[in-house]
Amino acid sequence: MAISRLAFILFCWLLLPLGGRAQMAYPAPVAGDFTLPNFKFVSGETLPVLRQHYTTVGQPRRDKAGRITNAVLIMHGTTGAGTSFLSDLFAGRLFGPGQPLDAAKYYVVLPDAIGHGQSSKPSNGLRMKFPKYTYDDMVVANYRLLTEKLGVQHLRLVMGTSMGGMETWVWGYTYPGYMDALLPLASLPVEIAGRNRMLRKMAIDLIEMDPAWQGGNYTAQPKTGLAGAASSMIVMGSSPKQMQKLAPTRELAEAALAKTEANFYRTLDANDFIYQFDASRDYNPAPHLGSIKAPLFAINSADDQVNPPELGILDIEIKKVAQGRYILLPITDLTTGHGTHSNPAIWGSYLQELLALTEKPQ
Repeated sequence: MAISRLAFILFCWLLLPLGGRAQMAYPAPVAGDFTLPNFKFVSGETLPVLRQHYTTVGQPRRDKAGRITNAVLIMHGTTGAGTSFLSDLFAGRLFGPGQPLDAAKYYVVLPDAIGHGQSSKPSNGLRMKFPKYTYDDMVVANYRLLTEKLGVQHLRLVMGTSMGGMETWVWGYTYPGYMDALLPLASLPVEIAGRNRMLRKMAIDLIEMDPAWQGGNYTAQPKTGLAGAASSMIVMGSSPKQMQKLAPTRELAEAALAKTEANFYRTLDANDFIYQFDASRDYNPAPHLGSIKAPLFAINSADDQVNPPELGILDIEIKKVAQGRYILLPITDLTTGHGTHSNPAIWGSYLQELLALTEKPQ
């Protein structure tokens, strides 16, 4: 239910033979910031100023009453950012002319979650004194961004990948009348427990056990701790089948690992990582699923190491959602484990079906 950056990196490597980035066929993205003064977190802590960064693609359309009717919210996974979606693999197959979320028709909003991207996060200066945020805080901040900054009073669609998929479930019961449709990808609507929580806790512990971490007051990234945390991310975010294809020899496996580790050291901050991985600690939509009103398609891949289908969780929980449907993608040569959430070439037809199902007469 997280680890989207690693999964995305591995997915990109697998698709390298298909060619590089094509010319952008959708409107140029526009970045912005929204500041929320004295933002109060679920923990009771308050941040004097919370910065919510976001990117939009396309333009809002309004009805006769002036209400925006075409807004789509897409939320990223753990360690990612809204701009993670601006790739040929994702936007190149969704936002272009005639594609499911054609940005000439839809107004796509891509926020950076609290603690991620260019939104407020521990590495901005507060370090481990930063408020202990949760997914509930992320959803509230995004709701305020949409309603107070962008003027969006209703969403055509809420969707997300991994952590963003989990936020999609939270959106469904927190603001049940706010959207026409919900599409959580690579997620489960239950408490983070079992191996999932163990791997997350191990990653956090390995950073905090590194003497170089210094209680969060390090002058250089605690590399040993981050290397240990990376092992959890690799297990969670990869596909055994695709990893074997990618690296069928010891030399290739070690070279792929070196690339992955180099990316971690270049892009991750240890304190940010701790907060990002621990933000799921109170997540548990299960008791609230009956409150979800909008049609919901939950899409997972059978080779997802974070949400393995043999747990049988979605088979049971989806029955609590009045208009819910569980779609399990079979393992193929194209699925890439948890990272399948970033490949709309595989699941895009279900998105189109959901949009058609929830289309309202003009």
